[in-house]
Amino acid sequence: MSNVQQKQLVEAAIFALAKPLSISFLQGTVLAPFKLKKAEVVAIVESLKADYQDRGIELKETASGYSFVTRADLSESLACLWQEKSPKYSKALLETLAIVAYRQPITRGEIEHIRGVAVSSHIMKTLVEREWVKVVGQKDVPGKPSLYGTSKGFLDYFGLSHLNELPILQDNKLEDAISAFEQQ
Repeated sequence: MSNVQQKQLVEAAIFALAKPLSISFLQGTVLAPFKLKKAEVVAIVESLKADYQDRGIELKETASGYSFVTRADLSESLACLWQEKSPKYSKALLETLAIVAYRQPITRGEIEHIRGVAVSSHIMKTLVEREWVKVVGQKDVPGKPSLYGTSKGFLDYFGLSHLNELPILQDNKLEDAISAFEQQ
């Protein structure tokens, strides 16, 4: 199979699967018969990224791998294509998510201290079910409360590869993070 065909195969695989594909996943599945090295697969993906640079969709890398997404600057124009409205999350849920994202690992008690109010079980359950937050351990204090942190699902949903891509907070104001999450 030629390099062009390998590139087409990677493109088709990323397009066909509804979740991000990692380099190692591509190596071990559709490209397994060719025994390509990681650097060769990365070169194919980078070539694809360049091909899509000036189009309405782009090849985006998130924490879980690569996927095709619509360009962010086209989102308002494309919104009319979906009859359903994207879910609206409460301010309490977004505050909790922002606190976890910026202060992780963090206990529920620490979240409540920062927010100044109790965190409902429903909020934590929703964040865990959405796979945005996960238990990352237990704090070594009496009662061993769970420590929460963000997951790859959080990074994927918000189009991030790493936590260091989170918006920088001005004067440590979580409102900035909440408004960024609301726009997604």
